[in-house]
Amino acid sequence: MLFNRSVNAPHYKTGSETVFVLILFLLSTGCMPKNDKTYRVVVARFSHETCTFCPGKEPGIEDWIRLGPPAEGEDVLNISTYVRGFVSESKTFDDIELIGLTSPLGVFGGTSRTWNKEEVFDHFVGLMLEDLKAAMPVDGVFLSLHGAMAVRNIPRPEAEMARRFREIVGPDVPIVATFDLHGNEDEAFLEWADGSFVTKRFPHYDSYRQGQRASRYLRNMMRGTYQPATAVRRVPILTATVLQWTGQSPLMDIMERARRWEDRQPGAYVNVFLGFPWSDVPTLGASVHVMTNNDQTLADQIADDMHEYMWRIRADWAHGEFPEPREAVQMTREAIEAGKTPVVLADYWDRPGDATWTLRDLIDQGVNGILYSALTDEPALEKIWELDLQPGDPFDMEVGGYTGEQAGNPVRITGTLAWKGSRWRYDRVAAISFGENNMLILTPAYRQNTTPGQLRFGPVEPDDYDVFVLKSRVHFRRGFDETGYAKTIIIVDTPGDWFGTTRLDALNYENVNLDHFYPFGNF
Repeated sequence: MLFNRSVNAPHYKTGSETVFVLILFLLSTGCMPKNDKTYRVVVARFSHETCTFCPGKEPGIEDWIRLGPPAEGEDVLNISTYVRGFVSESKTFDDIELIGLTSPLGVFGGTSRTWNKEEVFDHFVGLMLEDLKAAMPVDGVFLSLHGAMAVRNIPRPEAEMARRFREIVGPDVPIVATFDLHGNEDEAFLEWADGSFVTKRFPHYDSYRQGQRASRYLRNMMRGTYQPATAVRRVPILTATVLQWTGQSPLMDIMERARRWEDRQPGAYVNVFLGFPWSDVPTLGASVHVMTNNDQTLADQIADDMHEYMWRIRADWAHGEFPEPREAVQMTREAIEAGKTPVVLADYWDRPGDATWTLRDLIDQGVNGILYSALTDEPALEKIWELDLQPGDPFDMEVGGYTGEQAGNPVRITGTLAWKGSRWRYDRVAAISFGENNMLILTPAYRQNTTPGQLRFGPVEPDDYDVFVLKSRVHFRRGFDETGYAKTIIIVDTPGDWFGTTRLDALNYENVNLDHFYPFGNF
């Protein structure tokens, strides 16, 4: 602690030198005694954006280890962008020791998977807690979470995870976590934890930064220089994620308002959850989490202001209409004729990834120069491997359209197998060349490509194509829009009131009443 000389402090002299000068000298030469305290911090990740309305079986433990066994020890410290940000910032201090707790890599199929089984949650959290007990005593806990995980019989899985950690570390050890802004989080998490750090950008450019912020915050708590006062406000607004792009107003303005509060009030942290509508959970919807340094009045003031502002401008970010495939493809043809290429067609609503509506209309309307990445079809991939097809061999199969009516009908593709191999952590991926300079990428489960560079492999060169079909809502803007790569962006809707669309009132919610949310109730 630095010497604090007040106006009333006695002024002693030793010869012509004061004690004050001597202390300054000792500080400058590094001879003052140092605090040798090392803070032991455990790090864990358990993250899933769960689409409870998606078809398919509920993922079990085997689905969570299909991409690889859980990370352990040092490997945990590189498991996600949030964690890497936390670790990088922590290493700038000389008093933090990081301990990785066994953490799953992710579920096969990602955000296209439905409810997680209770045994999945118990199993992986149990592994973490075993490691935690072995590491005790610890001084801090960092959790890399999502906020939209859905687990059978556990209505608030992230809060439950914090509660189980709290039971072991006791009441005085700080627990902080990072979240995706699509989380559905109410006040329960902060009843057991001490801080939440939520991305303010979608696409999530700031996930690394939120990890860094969590590290500084946790260290200040461990050192006793920060005592959190928290405030949570739920905002009864429910929107599809395609409407949550922070690169345009009013979402841009909401996040800027949060940043202004943080800049104006040192020690204030303002976090906005926009909600994830395809998790049918009781915490559904938008919310605001605020932390201040021992100032409850300020925390409540900020939370109230953010709630009022978001509600006041609700009409500007709760509605959206987009062209269906036939019209979208007509717009594509016009863009090609006008030289406004590349064109991105974003099938925003297709979470399983096997829908064929846009593909069929592109073929029917004679559009060429297409790179379609990617279409989910594990059976087709199994057949390619079963027949031992090799690059250059003929390909003639029906693909896609197998998860139900909303996916459309399978489309027959006749062409050539251009490439097959492992990619994007999938063992089996194939590229099919067909028609006039068209390439179809097949994956065994949902794949959301966000940059042209992700599509540069084998014989595939994205710069050779005029049209990209992506199974993405907003993340694709990272590499195709906000870089200036694509000259035309078309968000494509589906011909039907199914899950994944902005028409949330077509869904059968069981855990919430949609009438309690704008724009579906009488407000």
